[in-house]
Amino acid sequence: MEESPQSQPSQAGKSGQQDASNKPKSGERTDQGAAPAPDHYSAENTNKHEAELLPPPDTLGNKHRFPVLAQPTEEFTGLKLSAQQHIAAGVTAVLKSMEFNWGEAGVGRGTRALLGLNQKDGYDCSSCAWPDPDDHRSVAEFCENGAKATASDADERACGPEVFAKNSLADLSRLTDRDQNNLGRLTHPMVKRPGGTHYEPIEWRDAFYLIADELNALGSPDEATFYTSGKIPNEPAFLFQLFARQFGTNNLPDCSNMCHESSGSALSPTLGLGKGSVTLNDIHEAEVILIIGQNPGTNHPRMLSALQIAKRNGAKIISINPLREAGLDHFRNPQDFMNPLRALGALLGDGTQITDVFLQVRVDGDMAALRGIMKHLFEAEDLNPGQVVDHAFVQEFTTGFAEFEQNIRATSWDDIEQLSGLSRAQLLEAANVIAHKQKIITCWAMGVTQQRQGVQTIKEIVNLQLLKGAIGKPGAGTCPVRGHSNVQGDRTMGIWEKMPESFINGLQKEFGFDPPREHGRDVVDSIKAMIQGKTKVFFSLGGNLLAAGPDTEAIADGMRKQKLTVFVATKLNRGHLTTGDTSLLLPTFAHVDVDMQKSGHQMTSCENSMGVVSQNKGILQPLPGQMLSEVAILSGVAIATLGDRLKGDWVAMTQNYDVIRDHISRVIPGFEDFNEKLRHPGGFYLPNGPRERKFTTENGKANFTTTELEKYPLEPDQLVLMTVRSHDQFNTTVYDYNDRYRGIHGERRVLFMNPEDVKARGLQAKDRIDITSHFEGQQRTVEQFLVVPYDIPRGNVCAYFPEANPLVPLSSVAKVSNTPTSKYVVVTVAKSKVSAAKAPQRPVAEAVPA
Repeated sequence: MEESPQSQPSQAGKSGQQDASNKPKSGERTDQGAAPAPDHYSAENTNKHEAELLPPPDTLGNKHRFPVLAQPTEEFTGLKLSAQQHIAAGVTAVLKSMEFNWGEAGVGRGTRALLGLNQKDGYDCSSCAWPDPDDHRSVAEFCENGAKATASDADERACGPEVFAKNSLADLSRLTDRDQNNLGRLTHPMVKRPGGTHYEPIEWRDAFYLIADELNALGSPDEATFYTSGKIPNEPAFLFQLFARQFGTNNLPDCSNMCHESSGSALSPTLGLGKGSVTLNDIHEAEVILIIGQNPGTNHPRMLSALQIAKRNGAKIISINPLREAGLDHFRNPQDFMNPLRALGALLGDGTQITDVFLQVRVDGDMAALRGIMKHLFEAEDLNPGQVVDHAFVQEFTTGFAEFEQNIRATSWDDIEQLSGLSRAQLLEAANVIAHKQKIITCWAMGVTQQRQGVQTIKEIVNLQLLKGAIGKPGAGTCPVRGHSNVQGDRTMGIWEKMPESFINGLQKEFGFDPPREHGRDVVDSIKAMIQGKTKVFFSLGGNLLAAGPDTEAIADGMRKQKLTVFVATKLNRGHLTTGDTSLLLPTFAHVDVDMQKSGHQMTSCENSMGVVSQNKGILQPLPGQMLSEVAILSGVAIATLGDRLKGDWVAMTQNYDVIRDHISRVIPGFEDFNEKLRHPGGFYLPNGPRERKFTTENGKANFTTTELEKYPLEPDQLVLMTVRSHDQFNTTVYDYNDRYRGIHGERRVLFMNPEDVKARGLQAKDRIDITSHFEGQQRTVEQFLVVPYDIPRGNVCAYFPEANPLVPLSSVAKVSNTPTSKYVVVTVAKSKVSAAKAPQRPVAEAVPA
């Protein structure tokens, strides 16, 4: 066994030369550790959310009332339309990757960054959490959006003190989100003083003590909010929650609250673990894969390679989504260019057909669609007893089957067809694919989790997997596809407002302090508390809550009421400009940056969507300036704030991150021998009970659920809006104004509408419109969008976030999870009240010929 760098500093960051022998292999389930992973959503920690409906913000007036714009600028950037594409990736993706990468980071720096991306001895992509192969990895183990994220992180441009001296916060807020990102990497700590209009330089020591003074002046630790982005690696995430709890609060909202909180809320009570149960090898050997509410071609492009392998192995894929996305249609794999037998087809052909059955469901109609499929399966079971339902599995491992079956059989076809927008025949086609198969995987993302009934819909997904016995065996299981690179790992590290007692007790034993036991606030409740004046300090470790959260102007109102806002970041974003009385902007390293501390070159770790923890070790020298690592920043804040009250040797943890990992290994089950296992090339798998048919629910069984299929009637002319990201965007970071797969070029302020809905409202393509959302008698309006007729179900519309986020009501949340319903916003549209002559704009170009 290699010595830990805690005792041998020369070993810091080095990887062992052994194979990842503990990876699950095809056809077997090796033991991944006896300790079950924490069940974060057990009955003991069910949270009671603040249900109060706050007055709506003035989405129109605030644009003129405050000099700093919270909403993205309304200036049009030049819309061009082309035909919707049906093939993802290919040569174009390669060219776009190189063009963006070399343009941002330079040829030499950019190429070096890409060659280390997602390699076993390299660094983890800062964008999506799709897993890397356990065994062989190609030289180019990245996708187009990963290349863009890496280029953005490796940016050679510096956004230093001179930029802020020349530009006030108001000036910067009038840039587009793309142009803010393109100012370059933050290099120096900056402060905005009370009444000030600019960020100004500040020394690190002064910044730490400014934070300390504000925190220590609070009447209660719960007057502080500690927010986290899913990009943050495990080690700083662990320190962040440790500091917050030593300070005395569980107010640890994070981006999970806005994305896969619904997944954890559904999976834990049904299967015993709030994570997925499959590995990458399972995807490869599945017989049927359902993809629901997900756009892998844009949001998780490397997933297409896994789907291609599954297709070549004979899998059938069913896609359920309101939009026909290119990545769900056909895929040209750039890796095939290196294969002489496939190169010509990859260059000129249509590539691999991904979807066999496409169900164009209505927004929020997924639960009805799933019920229709399962109703057909029960009818098939009646005709073929014992051949469709896995009765042996149901009998041995589950409870609640009879009530569930009765609920599905009692659902009327009229309700199923009306709510899903799909015919009985269409659902039968999907059911016939599933009926006699055993290796079934269901994948889903925010198209499901951000619905009003997102939790219940995911429970129906679990019901489908259980009735087929498709859990805990090779090629089968649940697959919530996470977004940011370490959003799952941050939760494992304790970034959650209601961690279970077992975790809290572990902290108490390891560090010798009494952590707070009362649950803290999640994102929605934190925003409400900020608005109501219940908090005074907002500390953000990465992320962009203003652009990621619902009800943009409501968040801005809350930020302005804070005495101090603190933003630890790599690049400037809009969320750094709407601030409290005092605001700090603290520059930190990205995944790609070399992190040198006293013991040497440090590495951190991330956990991907499938529970693999692997190393992240930067390879590029940071830009000149005064950046500090996230660990160093947090340690500086903790030491300044708590002084003699601080538990643990934070200096040692900063000098050598293995000291942090040694603490983690004694607090969190599954991380025993963390330092040793992290040095295995490829990392290691965390324990996963459902993967081995060990269901750590309260009754020790996998639980069927009887859900309620609710109806939500609309008023005349009302539509249902969902928000999505464009192809030139990752989460809230906008790289450019294009969305080429959907045929959108040079513009983001667009509303996708069914052509019949466009005609019924007397509108035409590219008409200027205003959009108004309706919730509990409240209205919110955004102006200056352009109509784009599109293939979307009648009665549904679609727009990009963050532009459409001001329409999402803060109190419109999914049941149980409290996740904002960005995939179900009731709206009306009308011709814009702002004349074209007065609107900020650039010329709107003619359509590009199809």
